[in-house]
Amino acid sequence: MLTAEDVAVFRGERLIFRDFSFTAPSGGALVLAGPNGSGKSTLLRMLAGLIRPAAGRVLWNAEDALDDLAAHGRRVAYLGHQDAVKPGLTVVENIRFAASVSGHSVMTALAAVGLEALADLPARMLSAGQKRRLALSRLVLSGAPLWLLDEPTLGLDTASIERFGVLLATHRAGGGIVVAATHVPLPLPDAAEFRLN
Repeated sequence: MLTAEDVAVFRGERLIFRDFSFTAPSGGALVLAGPNGSGKSTLLRMLAGLIRPAAGRVLWNAEDALDDLAAHGRRVAYLGHQDAVKPGLTVVENIRFAASVSGHSVMTALAAVGLEALADLPARMLSAGQKRRLALSRLVLSGAPLWLLDEPTLGLDTASIERFGVLLATHRAGGGIVVAATHVPLPLPDAAEFRLN
């Protein structure tokens, strides 16, 4: 279970939000909505342990999640705006390391996002949507119970969004938690929503 208790975060000297609290149980999902610059990405970075809250606490199973950042890092898969795809490597080479760490199959991860036929293609040849799907394949390989997603459907077509919905449902059915920032509807039925202004 992921819990935020009365969290406040500053960006520079500007207060982004305060008194932010929520609980996301095993299998739960939280959608962060709001206009550009409202703090959605900052909140995700704080939940990932990349920045510290100015006040409040982030808890994982009732223990301070940020006390041991290495342990917290193992339970988090963070997908930001950038796809982190190396253009000089093939599709397979881009995720081979993640697969070796997790022990999962590269081809299973690529099949989950519909890229198995492009496995040997240099990543520089991929469209923007295909690069996003390649980035999403790392979620499959992560084994992390907490997925923090920043605009995860950016560049995806309808079929890819449906495939992504299957990934999300499978993750949640296994007890995983999803926190996603978005401007568009996501395939996350029964997700709680928090609107940042």
